[in-house]
Amino acid sequence: MRQLTVTIPDDFYETFVSFFKHVPEVSIDEKVENEIPLWQQEMVLERIKNAKPEDYISLEDALKELDKKWL
Repeated sequence: MRQLTVTIPDDFYETFVSFFKHVPEVSIDEKVENEIPLWQQEMVLERIKNAKPEDYISLEDALKELDKKWL
């Protein structure tokens, strides 16, 4: 028996799984512990698209701000 890892679009998932559930000796193991919801992915991409250069700060400056806040 062979094992296969497949990445499919969210909107095709149900169709894909329902097809393979009827195939004898097929097991479907879902791993979703680190899955980021589609709505959140879209939100981040929208924020990146709308960000202006002045919205960004360097890593060093960000770490300094965090140190001021939490130390």
